[in-house]
Formats: sequence, C-alpha cells, structure tokens
Amino acid sequence: MVLSKTASETDVSIHSTFASRYVRNSLPRFKMPENSVPKEAAFQIINDELMLDGNPRLNLASFVTTWMEPECNKLIMDAINKNYVDMDEYPVTTELQNRCVNMIAHLFNAPLGESEAAVGVGTVGSSEAIMLAGLAFKRKWQNKRKAERKPYDKPNIVTGANVQVCWEKFARYFEVELKEVKLREGYYVMDPAKAVELVDENTICVAAILGSTLNGEFEDVKLLNDLLVEKNKETGWDTPIHVDAASGGFIAPFLYPELEWDFRLPLVKSINVSGHKYGLVYAGIGWVIWRSKDDLPEELIFHINYLGADQPTFTLNFSKGSSQVIAQYYQLIRLGHEGYKNVMENCHENAMVLKEGLEKTGRFNIVSKDDGVPLVAFSLKDNKRHDEFEISEMLRRYGWIVPAYTMPADAQHITVLRVVIREDFSRTLAERLVLDIQKVVHEFDALPAKLNARLATEKQEQVKNGTVKKTAIETQREITAYWKKYVTERKSNNKTQIC
Repeated sequence: MVLSKTASETDVSIHSTFASRYVRNSLPRFKMPENSVPKEAAFQIINDELMLDGNPRLNLASFVTTWMEPECNKLIMDAINKNYVDMDEYPVTTELQNRCVNMIAHLFNAPLGESEAAVGVGTVGSSEAIMLAGLAFKRKWQNKRKAERKPYDKPNIVTGANVQVCWEKFARYFEVELKEVKLREGYYVMDPAKAVELVDENTICVAAILGSTLNGEFEDVKLLNDLLVEKNKETGWDTPIHVDAASGGFIAPFLYPELEWDFRLPLVKSINVSGHKYGLVYAGIGWVIWRSKDDLPEELIFHINYLGADQPTFTLNFSKGSSQVIAQYYQLIRLGHEGYKNVMENCHENAMVLKEGLEKTGRFNIVSKDDGVPLVAFSLKDNKRHDEFEISEMLRRYGWIVPAYTMPADAQHITVLRVVIREDFSRTLAERLVLDIQKVVHEFDALPAKLNARLATEKQEQVKNGTVKKTAIETQREITAYWKKYVTERKSNNKTQIC
C-alpha cells in the first residue's frame, strides 16, 4: 500500500519555495510568528520584498559608498562576526584601527613627532565623531571656566545654518546653544566674519564645514582661523575650531593639497571625516582626530578590564563590527595617495560633464561650485509652471534617485536638485542622466499647453457667469492637482501598454 501526503505536509526542502504554502501566507509584520519557516522560504520572501528598494548605485542623493572591490567584500564578510570592542581577543583588528588613525592624522597634517602616535578613534560615522569632538570641547571649556571661577552652565557653539542635522542633535542632546550664521541667496555656506561676530566667552568652538551637504562648497577655514586669532588676542579668549570634513576630508588632500584647512592652522583642534563617504568604505565608519592629547580631556576616556586587559575607550556606543575598520585599512593601503587622487579626479571630471550637460539645456542655474565635493546642485531658471520636486519625482520613473530640497534660513525660498558623484558614477551614467532629465523637462513642457487651454475655457465661463476670480493659492492647487492627475494617467497608460 502506497502512503502519500498532501503538499502542505511534505518536506518543503524538496520542493520549490514558490510551490510551498509560505508564499501564499501573509507573514507577520509586527509580532514574532509562533512557528518557524524553512531557511529557503525566509530568504526568498525577504529577498523578493527588498527588490522594491531603490538601486543603491542610482541613489544620487547619498554621499555614502555603494561599491567596493570583491577582495575587500571578502575581507568584510570574513570579519562580520568580530566585535571590535573585544580588543584583547582581536588585537590585530585593534592594530589596524590604530594604523588608520595615524594615516589619517598625517593626511590632515597633524603636528606629530617621528614616533609619536596620533590621537583619534574610529566611530560608526561622522555623527558619532562630531558628538565626541563636541563633548571634548565642552568639557575642556567647562574645566577652564571652573578654574577661573566663572559660570559654566551656558556653553554655545557657532556654526553655519548649512550644517548637517548631527550638529543640531549634539546641541540638543548635550545642552549646548547652537548659534547659526544665516545663509543668503548666492552664498550658501557660513560667512567667517559673521561667525566670529557671534563668538563670545561661552563659545566652546566654531564648527567649519569642509564640503557643505547643500552644495558641496568648502568653507574658508583659513580666513576663519585668521579672524578668530585676532579676536582671541583682543579678548583674551582661546576659542578653537573644529572642522567637519565628513565629505571633504578625503577629497581636499588629493585634489587641493595647497588648501589650508586642517591642522596646519593653529586653532584647528579636531577634525572628523566619514570613511564611508569619500573614504570609499561601505556605511558604518567614521573617524575623529585630535591635534594632540591635550585637546582630549583624560576624564572622558574610560578604562575597562573585563574583556581580558586594560582597554581605553571613548565612544558613545560599545559593541560594533570590525568589518568597516578592516575595509578602511584595505582602501588606504590598496589605493594609496595615487589611487585616491585618481578616484577623486575622476569624480570631479564626471561632475563637470554633468554640469556642462545641464547648462547646455538652458533650463537650469548651477548652484554648486567647481571646487569642493564633486556634486552638482542646480535649480530651474523658471519654476512657475513646474518645480524641482516634480522633476525629482519624475526621474524615479527612470530609476534615478535625485533629491530636491529647500535651502536653510535665510535662503529657504531657493529650491535645488542635487546629484552626488561617487566613485562608481561613470561618465556614461552622467551623460545618460542628462538625457533623462531632458526627457522629463520635455514632458513637462507639454503640460502647460493643455492646462492653459483648460484654464482659458474656465475663465471664459467665469466671465460669462460672473463668478469670482480664483486666488493665486487656488490656482496653484489646481495646477498641482492637474499635474498629479496627468502623472497618474501616464502611469496607467504605460501599464496598459506593457500588459
């Protein structure tokens, strides 16, 4: 007698996952399921849903690295189970981190002796690095104020309004007043002169940005240093500078080696940089370097011994992976000065290709500068009929993720699109993006004729019926509603054609 089982009772491992019940059952979204599922089914279902994510290589909003060599990928996977904090258990990984700190410190011209070790630490990104640097400035300022028997309860920090949100987090989380230099149309970085005007005896530091998130521009750290030196002499203060080089720290040394922005300037006491941006490592690694041991108060460093040996630690978190540290060391020795310079030159040249292509359309103003982080920020010359947000939305049809955003105060009336040029963005892709932007613009050109015809008809009806004329806000809402309807109809027609 032959015994048989129904499909749902048989061993799923001998069947295709798509022939199993797991693809027709809805998986729990908010509570852990009671029963297990086969590993093949779990992988397939999650992998299928992840297909709906955007393509990281076409995510032109991000500064973060999206490609590394296969050899480095293998190193990353081999170290995926190493907890970096277990320094006694993984001494070689700790040594690699120390090598990275010293290499980056020398890259930033830290005043180190022949055998002197640099002072710095690896972090999960520039946000943590900035928090650590900020805490060092705050504690050092407080210690000085206490020694002078002066109030130390109202620290402030001076930045431009263009700073990344991590600076606002630092100010709020650690109770430091954030004094921002406002922007203005045509000048989208911190004005050094206005920044120095805001400095007072409670200022723990002035933060300069080497590579603005908004348009990639380098702030004038040299001028800021010179003006602040003079103010310190006049007042007797010793207000220092921190350089947020998250984006530009791995660019300036190779493209603009003569530019003075780093530890060559006496008031620059600490610098942060993102290894996962132009350090060319996947997300999850940043670095903060101090000028000397004197700039990092000893009381902020913890010493632990319950992992096997005395280990100094200065981080906001504890456990973290080792893979990104190893990957950073790989890139530093694999590429060297020659390789990094070639990569940065390629990025800059491809940014110029994109910029020139957009200029030739005659439809855009270029907001970014030629020097700085290799990106192109641009805005429509005429955005009365259609704006930058609509272009951003339409470009997603072609797979491109291009952000549109408004500038901070006092330039919030300016809206721009921004394309970040990373290592894996070739000239071919730059030229293709220009073509797709032209397609989008031409599609929008067809809209006003249809809309104007309809509005003209409505106006005639209003005159005929004696109805009240619509306000500007009502007209704008109608234009937006019409555009949305048009896009929906186009999508519907495309689906019909595909089917």
